[in-house]
Amino acid sequence: MTERRQSRGILAWMLFDWANQPFQTLIVTFVFAPYFVTAVIDDPAEGQALWGTAIAVAGGATALLAPILGAIADRTGSLKPWIAVFSIPYVIGCAGLWLAIPAMPAPFPVLMLFALAFAASELTLILTNALLPQLGEGRTLGRISGSGWALGYVGGLLSLVLVLALIAPEPGSERTLAGLAPIFGLDPAAGEPARATGPLTALWYVVFALPLFLFTPDRPRRGTLGPAISAGLRDLGSTIARARSHRNLFIYLLASMLYRDGLAALFAFGGIFAAGVLGWGLFQLATFGILAAGAGALGAWVGGRADSAYGPRPVVTTAIWMLVAVCMTVLATSRESFAFLPLPAGSSLPDIIFLAAGAFLGAASGALQAASRTLLIDIARARIDSAQAFGLYALSGRVTAFIGPTLIATMTAVTGSQHLGISPVILLFVSGLVLLQFSGGGERQETRKRHR
Repeated sequence: MTERRQSRGILAWMLFDWANQPFQTLIVTFVFAPYFVTAVIDDPAEGQALWGTAIAVAGGATALLAPILGAIADRTGSLKPWIAVFSIPYVIGCAGLWLAIPAMPAPFPVLMLFALAFAASELTLILTNALLPQLGEGRTLGRISGSGWALGYVGGLLSLVLVLALIAPEPGSERTLAGLAPIFGLDPAAGEPARATGPLTALWYVVFALPLFLFTPDRPRRGTLGPAISAGLRDLGSTIARARSHRNLFIYLLASMLYRDGLAALFAFGGIFAAGVLGWGLFQLATFGILAAGAGALGAWVGGRADSAYGPRPVVTTAIWMLVAVCMTVLATSRESFAFLPLPAGSSLPDIIFLAAGAFLGAASGALQAASRTLLIDIARARIDSAQAFGLYALSGRVTAFIGPTLIATMTAVTGSQHLGISPVILLFVSGLVLLQFSGGGERQETRKRHR
């Protein structure tokens, strides 16, 4: 393969993160989810419970399908046909979110479409990540992966900026941030700016995922589907058994599984909480998203340098404590009070506090995700192949992806309170932190080497 074709294939692969990120940014976190909870469902607490149940169902389906699909796809070799297959329900699910009208009497079709898109999004990402090893070697892979991650952040930011500039009117105004009427005559009273993020996400994906299919080289086809199923399942069992034989690695995977699940739940419900408790609209939520994403990029940068100086374990520990503090701050904030102290009517302090919490959430998230990967390498070194270690890392992050949303949905439904509904996330962070203390090993030796 010529260098030009290789570079074009790498860029097309990186664009897939750009193509997929608006689903997390616009749909799952900052725009559509809060709209669904506060406008499609009359009761925000009930809406949060329903949304959490939908994420739990989709996450559970992904946890069941992802390791099996990955093992089978690894045996068949060729991956792009699988990506194309799961892209179809993703696009259909996103586009169908336009149907979510305010005060919808029967919201379950919308929830099913969202769950379909959620599961399909996760499965396409798993398969696309499996194309990475053939795009470079050694340190080159790290640069490619990091650039793709960064490009995804930029895509999410740009999608939010477009929503603010072209779709969402400013509070108390009929104009967007760019001074324009919402494009295509979208009617805010009918929820159309928020509903439009579904078709926008689908179109964004179709346009920017296409280069992957055209230019990124696929793996060679190695076998047919029938024999690949049984062989793939055997491979999966063998890899999991090997990880269990290494105590430190196994405990770390359990710890990261818990705190990453807490982080995913916090992102998924942060915007919903702000909409239901503080009454934020689409414009404020999009601004919140831009702030959190920008802080995430900064947090990853600072965390990487702290990792180099002190090792990844202190960075992971500090980031988790920051996230616990964010959760406590959120629980203590309402429109009427902060930390049980009453506030004057119309006070902007809750908004300022929540924006600050969002910045800390983004910063801690960026540092945590970057340092967690480094810590995995340190612990797995001389125990298991790095590719297998990252495969288990991805698997462990998806196996329990439904736990956080399930706990939030259950607590919200039982208590009828959005505040108390968020509280189980603290348990996930603390449990992950406790387990982390028992996963000593390679990281400590590696950290000492850095200081010599």
